[in-house]
Amino acid sequence: MTDVQTSPPPAEVATRISARGVRVFYGDKQALFDVDLDVPDRAVTALIGPSGCGKSTFLRCINRMNDTIPGARVEGSILLDGEDVNDRDLDPVLLRARVGMVFQKPNPFPKTIFENVAYGPRIHGLATSKSELDDVVEQALKRAGLWKEVSDRLDQPGTGLSGGQQQRLVIARAIAINPEVILMDEPCSALDPIATARIEELIDELRAQYCIVIVTHSMAQAARVSQRTAFFHMGKLVETGLTSDIFTRPGDSRTQDYITGRFG
Repeated sequence: MTDVQTSPPPAEVATRISARGVRVFYGDKQALFDVDLDVPDRAVTALIGPSGCGKSTFLRCINRMNDTIPGARVEGSILLDGEDVNDRDLDPVLLRARVGMVFQKPNPFPKTIFENVAYGPRIHGLATSKSELDDVVEQALKRAGLWKEVSDRLDQPGTGLSGGQQQRLVIARAIAINPEVILMDEPCSALDPIATARIEELIDELRAQYCIVIVTHSMAQAARVSQRTAFFHMGKLVETGLTSDIFTRPGDSRTQDYITGRFG
């Protein structure tokens, strides 16, 4: 079967990201093959599939993180609000301010909790005074569900927090610069079940304001947090649609086999 099974986003939901014919090469090895995918705004889109299937590679295309890999080449177009992210006139630093990223392992800066969150707004000129910066940091920590836990120790190292708290700090750091999109690459895989549940609750809260794309190896997590799901296999997008449809009546046998655990 060569055609991707797809259903369009609901009419009332705007498409934030539109990918067409995306191909990625690492040297001579092709990692992605002609991916077409629309990602709606104010929703969570989960990318699922077996290890090495291309889901993280696609995620990194959205904010040009593949630019940092020697020998990587991206073809095709990815439009963010109608603007091609691969346009060479587009500054990748400014793009990454619009497209925040949360990685698998929490990676707070070796700075205080306050400075972790203040760093982005400061370098992007989003706060012109100390009081404005204080307010930006407080609001970001509140939106990340961390303020009550750290408000009395903002001058302590972010690396001293628990794993789950560090991941919420990283999310606060990402949203402090008012991004349009938040990318998450297996954000809970290094966390315990309690911390995972808190991050999932946070993702559900944040989707009211952001376009969120999450790579997850957990079928249960994809079912819990996402409204749309895209299934990748061997570098190809096999199927995309509403999460409820993908998990209950997938249109491709490979999707069915993966979801039911026949391979993966």
